[in-house]
Amino acid sequence: MSAFRLLLSIVAVIVLVAIAYVGWMIFGPGPMDFASGARVQLAAYTGANPTGVPHDLASAGLLARGEYLTRAADCESCHTAKGGKPFAGGLAFKLPFGTIYSPNITPDKETGIGDWSDADFLNALHKGIGRGDKPLYPALPYPAYTYLADADVLAIKAYIFSLKPVHYTPPENTLSFPYNQRWLMRIWSAFFNPDKRFEPDTVQTAEWNRGAYLVEALGHCGDCHTPRNLAQALDNRHKFAGTITSGWRAYNITPDKASGIGDWRDEEIAQFLSSGHAMGRGVAGGPMGEAVYFSLRHLAPGDIKAMVAYLRTVPAASSDLPAPKTSPAPAAPKEGVIVDANPLGKHIFEGACASCHDWNGTGTLTHFATLTGNRSVNDPAATNVAQMVLAGTGGKASSPVFMPSFAHAYSDAEVAAVANYVTARFGAEGAKLSAADVAKLRSMN
Repeated sequence: MSAFRLLLSIVAVIVLVAIAYVGWMIFGPGPMDFASGARVQLAAYTGANPTGVPHDLASAGLLARGEYLTRAADCESCHTAKGGKPFAGGLAFKLPFGTIYSPNITPDKETGIGDWSDADFLNALHKGIGRGDKPLYPALPYPAYTYLADADVLAIKAYIFSLKPVHYTPPENTLSFPYNQRWLMRIWSAFFNPDKRFEPDTVQTAEWNRGAYLVEALGHCGDCHTPRNLAQALDNRHKFAGTITSGWRAYNITPDKASGIGDWRDEEIAQFLSSGHAMGRGVAGGPMGEAVYFSLRHLAPGDIKAMVAYLRTVPAASSDLPAPKTSPAPAAPKEGVIVDANPLGKHIFEGACASCHDWNGTGTLTHFATLTGNRSVNDPAATNVAQMVLAGTGGKASSPVFMPSFAHAYSDAEVAAVANYVTARFGAEGAKLSAADVAKLRSMN
């Protein structure tokens, strides 16, 4: 074979592999395709309507229903900047290719969405197309919101339009080429936004269908917990297996017993979702803490129960995380982790952490400060441990315990040292964070 023919053969193979991979991404499974039952349009479904609000709110007014659905959709957390007015936008989404700022969705007619019609609002949430035929970035999770019933979308709009208008223009996005080309979102949406409403599964229970609607449509849990492919679309072949989002690790929430929630009791999952804490499991921080504070803690117990029932049926997916260490560390500081191996980390823990968490990790003031069994301290990457040191719990009710931010108190090297010490003393495997690793995490806050 000549060198030219060999080159052509190599190029042909590369092209075929590229085409195959693109096809593999485009024709991947949908979020509920793991369930084998037959799905039907909502109008043809004879069971209890899985959309809308809980039964005790069914007769409530439009604004009350809209408020509940707005909470369930977690709109406020993404459209409220730190220190900003609720729903006025400006929250920065820091991505590898630039920063996107959430828009103002108050009913201000100049800087918000006060001039939007019902059709405009439906198009935005279902199709990813804003007013004036403007393609939207999927930072707005319209591939999930597309499953929302029209009535629910319009109830959300009614509630948002009842709020006080805020005159505020968020900063301009700073995306690099080609991500700053909005027209490309039309192509992306054609491949990765199904643009269809929720279809109940006729084989599953009413509770399962309600849970699916809450988890997949309103709650859009996959946007944080499901890895993404090269096109930045959700890879549902690894559904809910966990990934890094906004500089925090969103953990595996499949029924895998080692790295997921397979060994959690239903009551523990429900408690974590509704309060941000489960004894011996951990405290919600970062984006999950915000989801609890702005959204999940407002949901009815029956809806939380339905979410748990749905999550139980998702296929188990393993990850690289070890099973958590469930036994407390030694009570004495001189036992356990060798002091000489990380004297700086021990020194910082002794001065800033031990008074709340204790040397054995069971907490001195409250069991909410328990580190034993905590998924974060059992993550060898120590991502969330370092982020919790940097950001704390934010002082919100997303956590039953307040942990302050130490971002200004300690350098990157000191944060790395204490994170490494904590994971080594209380977790299954010690981390090896560097100052550069912490600097990168700090830049995400």
